[in-house]
Amino acid sequence: MATTSDRIRRLLTDQLAECCEADVERRLDELGTLADDAFGDDAVRPAFAALGNETRYRLTRALALADEELCVCELEPLVDVSESAVSHALSDLVEAGLLTRRKEGNWRYYAATPLATALFETAEAEVTTE
Repeated sequence: MATTSDRIRRLLTDQLAECCEADVERRLDELGTLADDAFGDDAVRPAFAALGNETRYRLTRALALADEELCVCELEPLVDVSESAVSHALSDLVEAGLLTRRKEGNWRYYAATPLATALFETAEAEVTTE
């Protein structure tokens, strides 16, 4: 099996017509910098991970479209899970930075954050322009 540097050497040889060890080392350094930038401080990872669950996705999407705060009791009919599962999903979404929570008396209200709204708006704009 070829090592990473062997495969990069073959790629660079195809691209440059010739390749030397300095080219391979330079490219490996560039890729290392890319990895550091991409994965070092991955602040949006929790948001994308949270959206990987159908219930959390649907709750976030509904709140992003609602453009207003909704109570847990208003959100529960939108998803086919227990009240406990809805509450747990909402807590995860608040922790991920996709929703805000406000308590008023016995009621908890949730709203989409600008991050949640921007994620859906951006995705929709890309899908509709293709």
